[in-house]
Amino acid sequence: MVPDVRHFDPDVAVAQVVPLLWRRGWSHTGMQDIVSATGLSRSSLYATFGSKSALCLNALRRYLADHADPAFRELETDGRGLPAIAAFFDQLITARCSGPHARWGCLATNLQIAAEGADPDVRTVLDEHHQHLVAALATALRAAEQAGQLHEDVVIGASAEHLALLAQGVNLRSRAGAEPSSLRWAVEAALGALRRPGSHATPGPEMSPG
Repeated sequence: MVPDVRHFDPDVAVAQVVPLLWRRGWSHTGMQDIVSATGLSRSSLYATFGSKSALCLNALRRYLADHADPAFRELETDGRGLPAIAAFFDQLITARCSGPHARWGCLATNLQIAAEGADPDVRTVLDEHHQHLVAALATALRAAEQAGQLHEDVVIGASAEHLALLAQGVNLRSRAGAEPSSLRWAVEAALGALRRPGSHATPGPEMSPG
């Protein structure tokens, strides 16, 4: 029997929608797909969330809270500077190229190039997500600066924005089938351009082109 709106947990329903949007895309996820994934009736879903768009927006926020925010917080608190940024990218590449979500890309990045990305509510969430990433990278870069790891002419804000764009590039290229070794090589090139000659801040063996 399909559960009544009063008898299900909305958070569970939102979590069940996340992989649909992530794997298939917003426009290719219909209400019948959501009904099948959640086991809920359309009337229950509409009564709780109001619309498919509102439900999907909740799923986007849930995705970011589960998959992006923890990595950003780690960047902000790590304190090692460039090695922390290298570790962030290594974990990103590993997640994008292997495991249960391999080649799905990033839901936020996927939406930025989809029609739904122009929706004002979606755009607000995506912009906040991007600014959080830039701020986390800037924090890590300031730690690198204090540790003497950076070229003296590095501009923290611009470099953080550049690395955030690189992360989006990793998301898109991994979804297109790029090899992890080529993605790591690109990251090492970007970090090498920031690193002060003679600095002992090395990215670690996992970042080599291989």
